[in-house]
Amino acid sequence: MKAETFLPDDYRPAEDEPFMNDRQIEYFRRKLLDWKSDLLDDTRDTVAGMKDQTRNIPDIADRASEETDRSIELRTRDRQRKLVSKIDAALRRIEDGEFGYCAITGDPISLKRLDARPIATMTLEAQERHERGERVHRKD
Repeated sequence: MKAETFLPDDYRPAEDEPFMNDRQIEYFRRKLLDWKSDLLDDTRDTVAGMKDQTRNIPDIADRASEETDRSIELRTRDRQRKLVSKIDAALRRIEDGEFGYCAITGDPISLKRLDARPIATMTLEAQERHERGERVHRKD
């Protein structure tokens, strides 16, 4: 088992240190785990809230409004469920030593991009090429 890496509370990955060193890896691992925990807490709160709010509302407009709110909440939770899957994939990439490198080019993904979107799998340039390709094929 790997020894735990010390990480000061104010640590931020910097360009002047070796890319994906132990401290950077630990920083992103913790960031991903915290994000996942927050999403799962939100999901538990939603489920508990929906159980508590189950009631028969006689007014049709009020009932429709509540159903719309529930629908929006469920769509949000579905997006978050997909996001949790992406977080799990990023955590697996950390374990495999592949985190921080573009899945297309193999180049390092910028620390700013990873800090903003730690589930990123491509460099910004590769992502832009991918999206341009999607737009071209979508029009066919």
